[in-house]
Amino acid sequence: MHKELNVIHPNAKIGNNVTVEPFSTIAADVEIGDGTWVGPNVTVMDGARIGKNCKIFPGAVIAGIPQDLKFRGEKTTAEIGDNTVIRECVTVNRGTASRGNTMIGKNCLIMAYVHVAHDCSIGNYCILVNNVGLAGEVVVEDFVIIGGMSAVHQFSKIGTHSMIGGTSKIRQDVPPYIKASKDPLSYVGINSVGLRRRNFSNEIIYNINDAYRIIYQQGLNTSNALKKVEDTIPASPERDKIISFISSSERGIIRGWTGESDEDEL
Repeated sequence: MHKELNVIHPNAKIGNNVTVEPFSTIAADVEIGDGTWVGPNVTVMDGARIGKNCKIFPGAVIAGIPQDLKFRGEKTTAEIGDNTVIRECVTVNRGTASRGNTMIGKNCLIMAYVHVAHDCSIGNYCILVNNVGLAGEVVVEDFVIIGGMSAVHQFSKIGTHSMIGGTSKIRQDVPPYIKASKDPLSYVGINSVGLRRRNFSNEIIYNINDAYRIIYQQGLNTSNALKKVEDTIPASPERDKIISFISSSERGIIRGWTGESDEDEL
């Protein structure tokens, strides 16, 4: 460590083989796991809990206080799992009294200029591409990819193994295993390439595709579509995940692509 060029509070808990490059600041209520690299000009504030073998690039600010007018200085955390990479100028705010913590899982790649707001929960193996913005209390499940410059509305939920195109406006929940794109954001198919890369069998992929054909292409309302999925698609964890995700959605799920746009043409 370049201690003479950093401001590291003596109460911070720094693991073994941690590198802190010059001009970084680490506050008192901070924990950093073994083998993590903290680049130059990084600010790690009170409440940060950073795992092992992470990489945090210049300009990142971890555990800044929430940008939420309801915040009253309560003791909360921002937690980052092992092997996660935080690229340049990422901001991760800590939680509020609502959930108490902001969480990013293990083995994630959070690209430059991403903002993760208070009380968000990001799963494992996620990729958030440059300039993605998550509003407060967003849930992103495991193996999600969100394309660059996308904005996610507060309280929205993005299901596991889904992939969202760049510059998207995510205002409703995105079900698991799908691709979403267009404007307004819509279902455009299942994420078959991603699923194959993660060793899902052809049978499971076909069943997921059949489930979403029922949900999006047969003109059924949500409850009837889910009932038909349950009755006709073979039982599996993936089928049950689709049913439970959609049936518990509070914001409603994105619709299927119709070829129409809500945006006025210029």
